[in-house]
Amino acid sequence: MAEALKNFINREYLQKLGTDMHEVYEPFPIDEFINSTMDETWDGLELKERMRQITLNLAKFLPPDYVKAIEIIDEVIKTHGTWLDGFCLYFPDFVEVFGQGESHWELSMSALERYTPHASAEFAVRPFIINHEKRMMDQMYAWSKSENAHVRRLASEGCRPALPWGIALKAFKKDPTPILPILEQLKTDPDIYVRKSVANNLNDISKTHPELVAQLAKTWFGKNEHTDWIVKHGCRTLLKKGNSEVLAIFGFHDASSVGVDDFAINKQKIAIGGDFNFSFAITTKEATKVRLEYAIDFVKANGKRNRKIFQISEIALKANEAKPYTKAHSFAELSTRKHYPGTHSITLIVNGTERATLDFELTVPVRRH
Repeated sequence: MAEALKNFINREYLQKLGTDMHEVYEPFPIDEFINSTMDETWDGLELKERMRQITLNLAKFLPPDYVKAIEIIDEVIKTHGTWLDGFCLYFPDFVEVFGQGESHWELSMSALERYTPHASAEFAVRPFIINHEKRMMDQMYAWSKSENAHVRRLASEGCRPALPWGIALKAFKKDPTPILPILEQLKTDPDIYVRKSVANNLNDISKTHPELVAQLAKTWFGKNEHTDWIVKHGCRTLLKKGNSEVLAIFGFHDASSVGVDDFAINKQKIAIGGDFNFSFAITTKEATKVRLEYAIDFVKANGKRNRKIFQISEIALKANEAKPYTKAHSFAELSTRKHYPGTHSITLIVNGTERATLDFELTVPVRRH
């Protein structure tokens, strides 16, 4: 299993940060900063908590004047690396914590715009949105027209209703319409980095307002290849839920002409950590487009089940064509999924419709001494 990201924020990492700060601002005490940051709570802190700990300890040793502190950070961030290789989210976090006052608004906005290419600011903008929605969304819309792809991405990523690790924007879960002008502005963006964010924003919205996203998808689809990619990726949750309206947008209509034969699994009992194969064949009487998925109903710790859907393929079949499939599924432990023993099931899904189900047992592996 990959090492937790938080463990990269260690003493060596803080030494580099402290050194970078000291080179720009000579009074910055490197060792005192490190020791103050890595206090008795440090080992128990998760990644974002460590970022906030760094932010608060930067503030201890930077000038108390926010304007002067930002001037120092402006110089440090130029050579400090990027969020892709350094996780330096504490610089926009500094703006979030100390720069929300009215007197600092313009300075904070310009700082976030400068910092986001180095240290993505999608978390830092969210309290500004919550506390000053109209004003901040006007700013985000202005950013959506930036020449810099990082800034354009910030416009979309920062207002996602349910950004992972971010504060939930409850107002936008209830009414996402303030987000739409930004998504409209970015729907043909040439940069995949930006388009992924727009799609993820749409996917967030689809979980609370599926009808809105379905209508938007109908309106957008078929006019621009970049937009089509956004629509497909942004509708992924609705596709997995078998939303017939959205399936039809992509040509996946009623699949009653498609037959499913010889559905089988190669094991009835699988030890946690192991895997199994399943196989089947599909046939069709008439030419049709098919989206194939399988669902596994996993047993949870409380004995209830939780369904996870996995895509197999999307294929155009000719009339009277048959196609066999054999697929493997692993039950290895993941950071995002823990397995529990019990009766599970696997279900084949064709164009959003369940077609066949088989049960199997997941067991505790035998430990050899």
